[in-house]
Amino acid sequence: MHQWGYCINRWLKRSLPGYCAFCLAPALAGGGWCATCLGELPWNLQPCHQCADPVSHGASLCGHCLIEPPAFSTTQAGLLYQEPIKQLVHDFKFQASPRAGTLLAELMLLTPPMTQGDALLSVPMTATHARARGFNQSYWLAERLSRQLGVPVVTAKRVKDSASQRTLNRRQRAANLAGAFVIESPLPAHVVIVDDVVTTGSTGHALARAALDAGASRVDIWSAARTPLGKD
Repeated sequence: MHQWGYCINRWLKRSLPGYCAFCLAPALAGGGWCATCLGELPWNLQPCHQCADPVSHGASLCGHCLIEPPAFSTTQAGLLYQEPIKQLVHDFKFQASPRAGTLLAELMLLTPPMTQGDALLSVPMTATHARARGFNQSYWLAERLSRQLGVPVVTAKRVKDSASQRTLNRRQRAANLAGAFVIESPLPAHVVIVDDVVTTGSTGHALARAALDAGASRVDIWSAARTPLGKD
């Protein structure tokens, strides 16, 4: 019974404001974390300018972006997809935790893109995934950021029910998403795609191509975290 009570108390602290979401200590005023944990998060300190994959010191672009430049111009991902950010994303995406989503949005606002853009573009889901999950985490984040920044949200449609990306490599992911998105309304000049995690950039590339076809002249990505792939 004591252990059960401890688990409930821990869950409540993780779910309610006032406590650090990572160590459960009292949080900084107006934040969801303490100063120690904020400094110890896996910050993405040496990102590729275009896809945000970590690169060697002094390099501005990774090898993949040099050889096969994606359709988007830049990626802003202030954190790496490592613990404890992995758990935060999992709680948000698969447990539909509004607390976790709010924390991710707040962390994104700590490291915003250099240029805000004219509109935020959420990543559409397949109908199957939307029914299974019950919400679109990309749209949720875009809506939250839109209210903070005063930038409108625009949407796309997913017209190709592709296989899951989880077991695919970079080239397979790109082929799997070719022609997956369409945008029916004209877009403003500068669009920023919002997502929770960038893995290979294949989703962003496919959606950016659709955005460019719909009239945008520049497309960037703004994500909470980037999966470090290195030479994978």
